[in-house]
Amino acid sequence: MEYTLTLHNDVQEVPLLATFIDTICEENAMDMEMSMNINLAVEEAVVNVMNYAYPEGTVGEVRIDASVTDGLLTLTIADSGTPFDPTVKKDPDINLPAEERSIGGLGILLVRQLMDTVTYQHTDGKNILTLVKKLN
Repeated sequence: MEYTLTLHNDVQEVPLLATFIDTICEENAMDMEMSMNINLAVEEAVVNVMNYAYPEGTVGEVRIDASVTDGLLTLTIADSGTPFDPTVKKDPDINLPAEERSIGGLGILLVRQLMDTVTYQHTDGKNILTLVKKLN
């Protein structure tokens, strides 16, 4: 099965993303824990795009394509904003006290922990982040 959702870079549209992911999870009989984890990971990735991919005041789009085949859920998040590869960002040191940590980076760490594979490519002027989750 294949699914597509296009959102503007506006966090007010995040509830549409949650409904999109819930539909995919329900139609593919995923349990509640997996559904919640996928929702959290995808929301983190998409909100990062909404907040940082486009210059302030610029309206842009975020396209989410999803497919379920051979026991894998593959989610592709694409935007035409500023190139940024979150997969090369070093994980924050979560053992440091909060006041000694730099701001940011926890969302990307969370996505890496919740998904089985996270890859990035910049192709034809687009950032393409691919998240894969094994369903069995």
